Amino acid sequence: MSCLNLAIARLVNTGTDNFAIWVVKAPYPSGYVLRDCVFSTELTQIWQEWQQMFAGHMDIVSLPTLPGVNTLPVDLNLPVVSQTTSPYSSRLMQYLGISLWRWVFDGSILGSLERSRGIAMGQNKRLRFRLEIRDPELIALPWEIMQREPGQSAISLSQDILFSRTTSEVEPLPNLRTDPALNVLLVLGHDDNLQLETEAAILEKILSDCSPLEKSVYAPCMVKTLLQPTPQQLIQELETKAYNVFFFAGHGLPAPDGGLLFLGSDMTLNGIELAQVLTRTGVKLGVFNACWGAQPATINQQVIPTSSLAEVLIRHGVPAILAMRDEIADQESHSFIQAFTEALRSRKPIDEAVASARQELLTLYKFNQPAWTLPVLYLHPDFNGDLIKTVDEGITELPDTAISGLGSSTPTASLRSLSPEGKTWLLRSGVTRIGRTKDNDIVIPELYISKRHAEILCRNTLTGTTSVRTYYLQDLSTYGTTWCLGPNGWQQILREEVPLRSGMQLKFGSAKGETWEFLIKSP
Repeated sequence: MSCLNLAIARLVNTGTDNFAIWVVKAPYPSGYVLRDCVFSTELTQIWQEWQQMFAGHMDIVSLPTLPGVNTLPVDLNLPVVSQTTSPYSSRLMQYLGISLWRWVFDGSILGSLERSRGIAMGQNKRLRFRLEIRDPELIALPWEIMQREPGQSAISLSQDILFSRTTSEVEPLPNLRTDPALNVLLVLGHDDNLQLETEAAILEKILSDCSPLEKSVYAPCMVKTLLQPTPQQLIQELETKAYNVFFFAGHGLPAPDGGLLFLGSDMTLNGIELAQVLTRTGVKLGVFNACWGAQPATINQQVIPTSSLAEVLIRHGVPAILAMRDEIADQESHSFIQAFTEALRSRKPIDEAVASARQELLTLYKFNQPAWTLPVLYLHPDFNGDLIKTVDEGITELPDTAISGLGSSTPTASLRSLSPEGKTWLLRSGVTRIGRTKDNDIVIPELYISKRHAEILCRNTLTGTTSVRTYYLQDLSTYGTTWCLGPNGWQQILREEVPLRSGMQLKFGSAKGETWEFLIKSP
């Protein structure tokens, strides 16, 4: 799937409100563009108006008030009312969304987005768009509501874009397994406003239920519930490595080390402590049904960088985190969780499942209510969003061990370096990852190799009692620098998947670099 990553950072020594916006990752080589801009006084005020209406109950730090800002544009200069269903609230949300879009997507940045979207549409896929906010004071803004024009969908509701947040300063992903089912550890911590047993029963039913007509296409879901566990009990349960989803509901507080989760009235766990156990035990997705999970901590009204729970967990290598930007009502939360879980169980990637659930909130609670804007999804930059196996993977992927009943053993495939004293690597029966960092299966420690450069996919089909294996090469490199030798010389593979034949020669990173040969050996 094509991916466009964008970063926003405050420029130092050029004024307090000067920013750089640039493309970190693009699906084509010339898509890496940059521009400088100023956060305008008009945008500052409309953000302050938003906080007064939709987030007045939260202690959110405002952007610095700029001199000379007194009134909104004429069409928005209406009295602020308490009901968020008013015409004013709808125009306010739309105006902030349009203003944020125009600030981010201008000139070459917009051009990169449009071409990337076109590439994805040409592949009959959605563009995966990830936004990295490097300035802590901009974290609290509702970037999910950005929209190009009145009447058009917000970016997080788009039919051809999958929106999430990310950060590039991360630990490598741990080795991730692909499970056939949704395995959820549901933890209810201390919260004076929750009847824990009742809430646990509601959430268990939401997570486990599906329409009787859909049971054949939904993946199974297993839920284990812990009520106010001690930190030791929680860690012990996670150490079983039985779970791919960690779900927390309960009280918490923003704090410098990723916040505090109150497991009990006097038992807490901070974000860094939780991150260690989640990455060690193979959890792919953390869901935090609390109002503080996506909010950074503050000291004396100053935002502490990288202090929100979501940021801390992603930076430590947790693949995906879903948290709330603000307080969400119980009914809205339950509606979102139900739609989100159904989408995951239908084997959608995590970002696509969030988009589906966000659309459900919009349908139920309308555009001018903040409910659909509250979920904030962070994805690790190297994570593709897949939580459980697709139906095709479940049918065709064979384990490494032989299958009883098949009459013959299967051939083995390898990738062999043609350099003097070059290594030979046996390929996995599922996915073999190639890249610069140690978390890959085949490590090429050269600067011109991307962290996750390419994958070799093995697919199995059954013809009678005979297993037939085919192999494909998928380019994932930053600049599309994967090459194969064809009849007309070396050909560049740019974000494509190509079939491999025994004897085919490949290069990674440079057409002048090391040559590799793909081989299939009969048993």
